[in-house]
Amino acid sequence: MRLYTNRLYMEDIHHICDLNLAWKQLENKSMMISGATGLIGSFLIDVILEKNLTDGLNCTIYALGRSEKKARERFAKFADDLHFVFIPYDVKFPLECKGLGKVDFILHLAANTHPMLYSTDPIGTIATNIIGLKNLLDFAVKHQVERFVFASSNEIYGENRGDVELFDEDYCGYINSNTLRAGYPESKRCGEALCQAYKSQLGLDEIVVRFTRSYGPTMLMDDTKAISQFIRKGIVGEDIVLKSDGNQFYSYTYVSDAVSGLLVALINGKNGEAYNIADCKSDITLKDLAMIVANIHSKKVVLELPDEVEAAGYSKATKARLDGRKLRSIGWIPQYDIQTGIERTIQILKSV
Repeated sequence: MRLYTNRLYMEDIHHICDLNLAWKQLENKSMMISGATGLIGSFLIDVILEKNLTDGLNCTIYALGRSEKKARERFAKFADDLHFVFIPYDVKFPLECKGLGKVDFILHLAANTHPMLYSTDPIGTIATNIIGLKNLLDFAVKHQVERFVFASSNEIYGENRGDVELFDEDYCGYINSNTLRAGYPESKRCGEALCQAYKSQLGLDEIVVRFTRSYGPTMLMDDTKAISQFIRKGIVGEDIVLKSDGNQFYSYTYVSDAVSGLLVALINGKNGEAYNIADCKSDITLKDLAMIVANIHSKKVVLELPDEVEAAGYSKATKARLDGRKLRSIGWIPQYDIQTGIERTIQILKSV
């Protein structure tokens, strides 16, 4: 995997490794991670395995995924590392792992996060967020894990009611549940409620992290989120395509800041709490985001109306900015603003 030879990417990895966290809590432990080859999961795995090499963390990764070939290619640097164990698994089925060592932490990061999948595979989207979550929660209870982390989303807040500028963790906006597009945010909401049920009824230690629209060099080129498409178009030398008026005002997070926030919540977070991973320096309108990418590549922003299938997968929220103060209060310090994060992403991806 050529990311491992990229100076900027490895700088990001080592920056997380060098954070002043209570790493002792992860020492000689194990993490089970679903969505292991995704944007967040793959970066997190690189951090933990690199921390093993540089500081003797001795933390074992149990990587869950549907394609062993894809995982072996993605984590080529650690192909012979005994701390990396790939487990072929589809989260929509119960998890049975005979002969597996102790599992200390489970991080459920797998999800259909692509707008096109919301409209073309709504059943799979909901199943991953609810059935897949329940399967891992059952495994967590059975194996008495120390902590369970559910990766939720800014989408659970719905549409801004016009009464606040930033969404704190207790805010609840409007979602029309009787629509195809509601499958993703409503299943994430249900997933959070399911975590609370397992905490209350079965005594599971759990936290929820709510990611904003995340991006970075670990993004997949077939990702259909707007920011991913902007970056992909720029890298291949095409004009940036905007498929709306671009006035949507959202929070974004560079992947290394998303992962540092995840680790802070995992280590310092309070049982049963939810944490926004968001920083105001990365809040931007969609049209301004498109202009940043276009200007980097000396290209234009062009308007192109989406087709019916694309439109069905798009968020209806027009203003969704998250308040990250709660996570900051337990030690999170984001590193990149939106301009720097986009520039860094493009630099890395162009080189690899």
